[in-house]
Amino acid sequence: MGAERRKYTRLATDQIISFAMVDESQRLAVGKDVSPGGIRFEAVGIELNEGETIRVTFNLEDETVVAIGRVAWATELDAFTTDIGLEFADIDPEALAKLEGAAEVLPEA
Repeated sequence: MGAERRKYTRLATDQIISFAMVDESQRLAVGKDVSPGGIRFEAVGIELNEGETIRVTFNLEDETVVAIGRVAWATELDAFTTDIGLEFADIDPEALAKLEGAAEVLPEA
């Protein structure tokens, strides 16, 4: 088994999030986990490719966070559903600080 590459632990979530290509209208998805580095979510009925830039909106405690990120990977789960890993490129510094405070830092490999 390969060495763990993640810098932060993931915070599990099952909240409904929204996402969109930066200049398009929002779509709904189900968040799976979030960390200071990014968010993983399942999207239905859309094809996203590695490297695409999208905007994602989700809740963190009592605030709504809007972040811009790059699709790091996308895996088809079935004919309609895609599991997507988004790496944050632009996120509010206060939201990032909250995520960092909530996530335990993993030791360097």
